[in-house]
Amino acid sequence: MLDKTKDIDPEYISQANEVFIPPSPQPSILRKLSKGLLQIILMVAILAVSVFVMNRMIKSKPAPKAKHAFKTVYTIKTATVKRSAHQPEFISYGQIEAARKVDLRSLVSGEVISVSDKLRAGAKILNGEALVEIDRFNYLGALQEARANLKETQARLLEYKARIVSEKSKFASARDQLLIAEKDLTRAKSLVKKGAMTTQQVEVRTLVYSQRQQALNLSENMVKIEQARLGQQEAAVERLQWRVSQAEKNLQNTVLKAPFTGIVRSSAVEVGKLVSANDVVVTLYEPQNLEAKFTLTDAEFGRLQNDAAGLIGREVKISWSTGGQQQVYKGTIERIGADINSNRGGVEVFARLVNLGSRFDLRPGAFVEITVPDQTFKDTVKLPEQSIYNNQHVYVVEDGKLHKREITIAAYDGEFVLISSGLKSGEKVLTTRIAEVGEGLNVREEGAPAETKADKKNSEKVSKKQGSSP
Repeated sequence: MLDKTKDIDPEYISQANEVFIPPSPQPSILRKLSKGLLQIILMVAILAVSVFVMNRMIKSKPAPKAKHAFKTVYTIKTATVKRSAHQPEFISYGQIEAARKVDLRSLVSGEVISVSDKLRAGAKILNGEALVEIDRFNYLGALQEARANLKETQARLLEYKARIVSEKSKFASARDQLLIAEKDLTRAKSLVKKGAMTTQQVEVRTLVYSQRQQALNLSENMVKIEQARLGQQEAAVERLQWRVSQAEKNLQNTVLKAPFTGIVRSSAVEVGKLVSANDVVVTLYEPQNLEAKFTLTDAEFGRLQNDAAGLIGREVKISWSTGGQQQVYKGTIERIGADINSNRGGVEVFARLVNLGSRFDLRPGAFVEITVPDQTFKDTVKLPEQSIYNNQHVYVVEDGKLHKREITIAAYDGEFVLISSGLKSGEKVLTTRIAEVGEGLNVREEGAPAETKADKKNSEKVSKKQGSSP
């Protein structure tokens, strides 16, 4: 047999020996593995003990006492429904005006020689008090001349009357002479028939009668002429009498006097100023004759006009705020404006202030508040405005719960509302504003017990149900 070892490289044999010899185990790695295993076992043991203790504690925990579940109840205020007739009021705003005011004008022209010390804006002037005096020299001379002309004309009038008397006397004498001539002519005609008088003698008497007739007619005409002249003179006397009256009036008008007790609004005159007739000198208004002018909307005007009481004669309350205080006056609507106020879309009315007495504090131009009684709404319910929800319903209280009711609003009265339908007398309406309001909400009236026995029983039932539930 061949020895195979002789052909093998010794280096190869050495490497082969290193491959097949197993390595000896490392003692440090075994220690690390055993230590980690012990830590894991310890952690599991601690966790198991903790779970065991926790379960024991949970099982040994005393059972909690059952609590009563109380329902949410709102404390509220209510109003009892009472149906009756109501007359609401509405507010309007206006301005005070003088019902009686006048621009005093100079009735004559001339130089102003005197002015009253009171003639200042805002001053009080008494009735008949002299305000302005104009130079009266020319007017005094005109009066004297008118009186002289009147006397002259009156003297002529007496003269014409005397002439008429004279002419009437002449007329009477001419009439008597005519009668005598007529009788003489008649006698002469009868004598001619008897042959005691000639025809020539009759003709002479006829001529005399004709002359006497002519004289009578002339005298009668003279009487008429003098009577016509007398009429003309009487007319002249009347004309001159008016001239005298006019001159006296002009002389009187040189002093301008207050026509009534009033307040001076403005003055445009001073001593030495030349004024002409019809110039405005002073403006006055009567403080006891004031009225409030304000505007009613078309709806307000229509309601008041159609109301049984009407608009004219309706009493109002007029308030004026000044100095932090409010002064109240009574007034009565007296008239309606002549035109419709197209700019404001309403009707102007005027209310006269009554029973002002000696009060002169209120002046024209003051801004005032007018409280006007509206028409009367019969069989309505008056409730606070906060009790209305969505302008169409309220909530009534029945057995501690809210119930929704649809209503119809008839009118508004300040902070209140008049309801015409939807409620019955005796019902209690919610007046407290609640954000969470709704059908069936639990409520109790203010001052009522917090919870009744029935409520407690219901609460106990609810708590038992909650305790039995897992």
